[in-house]
Amino acid sequence: MAFEFKLPDVGEGIHEGEIVKFYVKEGDSINEDDVLAEVQTDKAVVEIPSPVTGTVKKLNADEGEVVEVGSVLAVFDTGDGDDTVDEPTEEEGAADQDSAPAEAKKDKAPAAPAAVSGKQVLAMPSVRKKARELGLELTQVEGTGPRGRITFEDLENFQAGGTQQKETQPERVEESPVAEPKEEAAPAAVTHVPQGNEERIPLRGMRRTIAKRMAQSVYTAPHVTIMDEVDASEMIEMRKWAKPMAEQRGIKLTYMPFIVKALVAALREFPTLNASIDDEKEEIIIKKYYNMGIATATEDGLVVPVLKDVDRKSIFQLADEMRDLVTRTRDRKAGVDELKGGTFTITNIGSFGGQFFTPIINYPEVAIFGMGKMADRPMAVDGEVVIKPIMNISLSIDHRLIDGDVAARFLNRVKELLENPKLLMMEMS
Repeated sequence: MAFEFKLPDVGEGIHEGEIVKFYVKEGDSINEDDVLAEVQTDKAVVEIPSPVTGTVKKLNADEGEVVEVGSVLAVFDTGDGDDTVDEPTEEEGAADQDSAPAEAKKDKAPAAPAAVSGKQVLAMPSVRKKARELGLELTQVEGTGPRGRITFEDLENFQAGGTQQKETQPERVEESPVAEPKEEAAPAAVTHVPQGNEERIPLRGMRRTIAKRMAQSVYTAPHVTIMDEVDASEMIEMRKWAKPMAEQRGIKLTYMPFIVKALVAALREFPTLNASIDDEKEEIIIKKYYNMGIATATEDGLVVPVLKDVDRKSIFQLADEMRDLVTRTRDRKAGVDELKGGTFTITNIGSFGGQFFTPIINYPEVAIFGMGKMADRPMAVDGEVVIKPIMNISLSIDHRLIDGDVAARFLNRVKELLENPKLLMMEMS
């Protein structure tokens, strides 16, 4: 009996995932709960187990391909000898709603808008939805995905030069009544001309996810970044004082827990920085809980695990849990639930030697705090130049919600708390 296995929602509310790796090939035997594939979502790489024991008749996607949740991922022969389910066609397997027969559309997602020009358009529902939101006509967008499928990046590229293309297309028709090849009618917005020895690497997996999310953040939220510097003298002394106590508990104490506590205290005073915007409903969501995203560099790229309820935890507890979470994230062992639910994010390039920078907001959050390298530098104190340990700090905000004066006052408050840890202790609950 043939069994169609559809890509499930792995618990993140996702609508699609990229096939990172298949652990079997067509014709292989597989047992129930054996790993069938690894799928990259927006948050993590998750293993997809086989739901049955049998033989793999067909894999309906290639590694690197993005598959919609609910579409058939694989077909198994369970050995009953009675194939009651038709093997999906190539078009059905690729979740191509436009090209599927009319009868098959009954079981699929709502139909997309009809193509005006009759040109067959390959695009997932999420891409079609985004195109409608942007007011783009998909028939005018050149797809660069598998079989010409239109991707989010194609929409963004088209939007960057789409107006010009729309304006020039009618002029081309008037000049030549004879239909011209589509390749000539819709030139690519950007044509790369090799200038020397080059290597092309497919944009896949975590890097593709990062690229998509960074572009989404920048294109959605207008960023403004402000910067300042902190005299870290008192914080250094506080850490020196507390470090032996932490070591007795087996905890490595860094500066990060102090900074997290300062941020939470400031976020309570400036709640719009601990918020998000529901773009669909046009509502501001003020979050009265504090889940801190910790931007973490891994071998596969930047990942942001989330430390929950940081306002309810001591500095020692934060230090211990943060070290464990970051370590597991670097080892790709953090769970899906630990990679979502953040309300504000902190990122640190200081350990890599950077000072000032413009961090990209972890959308849909509306602000992100960045730390630079701490180093001895001259500072004017009471009219005299003295050498102080200085840490550079940066704050990027979503200017749709947060004005510059609010951002500046928030950063001043964080600076005040970091320069006076005793005051910070008084603010801690």
